[in-house]
Amino acid sequence: MARTAWRLCVAPMIDVTDRYCRYFHRLLAPRARLYTEMVTTGALLHGDAGRHLDFDPAEHPVALQLGGSEPAALAQCARLGERWGYDEINLNCGCPSERVQRGAFGACLMAEPHLVAECVRAMQDAVSVPVTVKHRLGLDYDDSYGFVRDFVGLLHQAGCRVFIVHARNAVLKGLSPKDNREKPPLRYADAERLKQDFPDALFVLNGGLADVGACLAWMDRLDGVMLGRAAWHHPDILAELNHRMAPEDPPCVPEAVLDAWVDYVTAQHARGVPMHILVRGVLGWRTGRRGARQWRRMLSDPALLRAEGPGILRRAWQVLA
Repeated sequence: MARTAWRLCVAPMIDVTDRYCRYFHRLLAPRARLYTEMVTTGALLHGDAGRHLDFDPAEHPVALQLGGSEPAALAQCARLGERWGYDEINLNCGCPSERVQRGAFGACLMAEPHLVAECVRAMQDAVSVPVTVKHRLGLDYDDSYGFVRDFVGLLHQAGCRVFIVHARNAVLKGLSPKDNREKPPLRYADAERLKQDFPDALFVLNGGLADVGACLAWMDRLDGVMLGRAAWHHPDILAELNHRMAPEDPPCVPEAVLDAWVDYVTAQHARGVPMHILVRGVLGWRTGRRGARQWRRMLSDPALLRAEGPGILRRAWQVLA
């Protein structure tokens, strides 16, 4: 497993990182590792698997994030993911939402590390691609390092070698998912201690990363970084990090990205994908530049999207000139 494979990752975000948003992120950052929205085992086993799993080959490397807590169901879904061509299967042990808790998975699984280890072993037995875990540092207001060390230790014994660490606790009662992304204090030092205690494993840092310089520093101190809201609200950070990681790659030219994106959107829209779904991943693209507010306004206008279709992208771009 190459350490550099996880150097730059885009976090799984519900209602954000669908296949259309991931394609756009790939245009900006050819070397980034992309993650699906969390897909529950029930949705795959009892719903339309293709609707959740289909993706464009250009998205590679791309990981499937699963939500679930039953080893057999997770193993079956991991097989589906490998069959569809995903490069990694990731288990969600970090989402704190009440809906996820009612399903007995997400962050509340950290309270059942032996069950998580069983889930990891079942998935590893089912597939040949890496099985990874995304988790928090702790639950509620217990900030003891020993809790996460023991959690990671059991998964390490089960064979997991890639851990994506959201460096905050998950507060299961009293905080919304939004508050859980912002209020529990960041504890980067404890994420770094995990790397020291498990030197043969890879640790990717997630949480609060929004600055190119900080991302580059943590890429060197750990094995990679994962960006969530920063990639959503300021996608250009992905292009900048890709360039800093690989200056030998061709530079990201916004006009070329626009051309490729318009071609993709045109093809998807012709297949019946609504414009408001296709463009939501690019709303923050030009943040901080002249005309950015007008860009967002035009691409958020249902009437304009219906009337102009993919052509709205070029017309909105003109306001940036």
